[in-house]
Amino acid sequence: MSETTSNPTSAANDGNHTAMLDKYNVETAEILANEAQHLPISEAGPIYEQLLTVFPTAAKYWKQYLEAQMAVNNDEAAKQIFSRCLLHCFQIPLWRCYIRFIRKVNEKKGVEGQEETRKAFDFMLNFVGADIASGPVWMEYISFLKTYPMMLQAQTTQEESQRMTAVRKAYQKAIVTPTHHVEQLWKDYENFENSVSRALAKGLISEYQPKYNSAKAVYREQKKYVDEIDWNMLAVPPTGTYKGGNPQRIDSNSSNKRVLYTYEQCLMYLYHYPDIWYDYAMWHARNGSIDAAIKIFQRALKALPDSDMLRYAYAELEESRGATQAAKKIYESLLGDGVNATPLVHIQFIRFLRRTEGVEAARKYFLDARKSPNCTYHVFVAFAMMAFCLDKDPKVAHNVFEVGLKRFMHDPGYILEYADFLSRLNDDRNIRALFERALSSLPPEESVEVWKRFAQFEQTYGDLSSMLKVEQRRKEALSRTGEDGTAALESSLQDVVSRYSFMDLWPCSSRDLDHLARQEWLAKNISKKVEKSLLLKGVGSTGAEKSALGLTANSSPATKVFYPDTSQMVVYDPRQKSGSGVLPSTTAPVIPSISDTLSNPSVAIASSRPANALDEILKSTPPALVAFIASLPAVEGPSPDVDIVLSICLQSNISTGQAGVSTQQSAAGGPVPSTSDLSGSTKSHPIPSGSSFKPTRDRQTGIGKRKGLHRQDDDDETATAQSLPLPRDVFKIRQSRKARGPTTSQTPSASFGSAFSGDLSGSTDVQKKETVIFRILLGLYTSRGSSV
Repeated sequence: MSETTSNPTSAANDGNHTAMLDKYNVETAEILANEAQHLPISEAGPIYEQLLTVFPTAAKYWKQYLEAQMAVNNDEAAKQIFSRCLLHCFQIPLWRCYIRFIRKVNEKKGVEGQEETRKAFDFMLNFVGADIASGPVWMEYISFLKTYPMMLQAQTTQEESQRMTAVRKAYQKAIVTPTHHVEQLWKDYENFENSVSRALAKGLISEYQPKYNSAKAVYREQKKYVDEIDWNMLAVPPTGTYKGGNPQRIDSNSSNKRVLYTYEQCLMYLYHYPDIWYDYAMWHARNGSIDAAIKIFQRALKALPDSDMLRYAYAELEESRGATQAAKKIYESLLGDGVNATPLVHIQFIRFLRRTEGVEAARKYFLDARKSPNCTYHVFVAFAMMAFCLDKDPKVAHNVFEVGLKRFMHDPGYILEYADFLSRLNDDRNIRALFERALSSLPPEESVEVWKRFAQFEQTYGDLSSMLKVEQRRKEALSRTGEDGTAALESSLQDVVSRYSFMDLWPCSSRDLDHLARQEWLAKNISKKVEKSLLLKGVGSTGAEKSALGLTANSSPATKVFYPDTSQMVVYDPRQKSGSGVLPSTTAPVIPSISDTLSNPSVAIASSRPANALDEILKSTPPALVAFIASLPAVEGPSPDVDIVLSICLQSNISTGQAGVSTQQSAAGGPVPSTSDLSGSTKSHPIPSGSSFKPTRDRQTGIGKRKGLHRQDDDDETATAQSLPLPRDVFKIRQSRKARGPTTSQTPSASFGSAFSGDLSGSTDVQKKETVIFRILLGLYTSRGSSV
């Protein structure tokens, strides 16, 4: 109980947030609407009102609400509901419900009632007659006209002619409207004209045939998009186009009606999207209907009362047509009581007053706005720059900056803006004084950008001595932040690049810039990696060792970091059968322990691994691989890149033990390439003496030169592995070798391929086992960088 009531404010905020999310919950709304359908109207009414308050453009809820009222013959309530929804919900089912209501109300009123019904049809078709689903509406209207006026006892010839003319006009409007029933309407029109006069029908049908064909083509194009629309979708706020055109070449008035209808129908579902409201209003403004655009903005602000974007756009429209008082009221609505107004609202209102009422009005409001608790340095900067740029009064601008400096001395953003202003005045003395005042009060961690701007200023306005002096002071100040430490005090080539660059001109190539950036990153992070590795060992480190490395009690991490248990890791072998969790073993001579076998002290890399497990691996390792690992050069710094390791391996001289050679020869049935030939070459190498060797080339008759990337000439000089240059791009070498496929071996021996890429072409178990063991040892080797 104490836990649930310990923070009532937080619980209330969470509840409000949940309520806001549930407000537009579509599933909940559907449940409520379904329940309301089975309740009497007295109980269902409040539910519908609640739903329609949240979803004011949900035509299906309006329709359900109306049908519930019409079921109990509550005509007055139905009329009120229709007046609320019809002009904002352009959906055919809702409007057909409206026409059913009108016909029901007027069915017993004779000719007068039919005249009211005809007016209702005209009213409906004026709004929704262009809808792609309006075909049934046109059919119902034409059917109504054919029987109108049905209550007259006698009809004159003139009245019959007028009725036929009305039917013909309705057909002609319907057949040029792209609807689902356009083909049926065309057939009905042909039958109608032929039934009246075949002679007249031929001319009229030939006249409207192209218009009908155009409407049918447009319908087929529109249908591709309309079929994907969910017409019962509810309008919810955005959680994450209308394409205008006139393919039918209809008149501008009809085209505008269709565009208007499309926007209105779009807003039924995108009611909470401000960009749709803005586009709709601007479409009216571009067509010269400013009053209509203003009405759209007013509707938009009712739908989105918290949208400052729409208020600014509305005020801009009013100001552009000269209605400054109306625009001022919009700005005042943004300001509210002034206490909760944002700095941006203050700034925009000051600019508005400066444009419409003059300098004094803007200055008067600034004096009031600066007293607001939400007034930030942005308001001071905006007013000062307005006085400087628009009023041409640098003295007022300087005074404003000085007043603001007393309030925002500890804000680096304000210092930089003030420095920019003084730079425009070419006042180098006050700029230096400003930087000195600011840097004396700002904490080091917040003064990085100020120091940077100070250094740039000296590079532009100062001499070499002042420039170097500021650079040194900057390094000393930032070294106390703990980010760069003592390394920040050292000079680097990066400093020279910074001093002698200008805009997008650099005193070096982009390649040099990348290299310097990498070096700077390594310099900053190498000490962190060493510290991390020592912290991982942690318990075994003595206090003296920690002190020597700078790892005191205060440098321990604030939170506990969990790392995976690498001692349980197993090397993945794609050739290993599923279900077998042990590595294949091999028969090899037993070798001494790790401390005796590996002479290189940096190879003692398994301090965090169980000693027995490592010894077991080494016992089953061929002597050639053990000798190879022991002869690898020491690695300092971060973990080596795998391509660098591969390049060393491709050039290393591996002394193959006698036992290993005999094993391979017995298994493969012939001479085997040296283990150091890891690139997949089938060259035959003699066992080298010392640390150097001279490769030989053994060619067979009829075999051309090999086109590999690592060809060697017969006259190559003897070189050590350390003196050979690294391959330019080992990864590309391996990829090209893979693409070339396996080569024909000169000898009956099996070729190893690339031991690192896993592309083994050998077939013996001994070779596979040695390759797996080699992978393990190479992984151990590459992890030495973090423990050096």
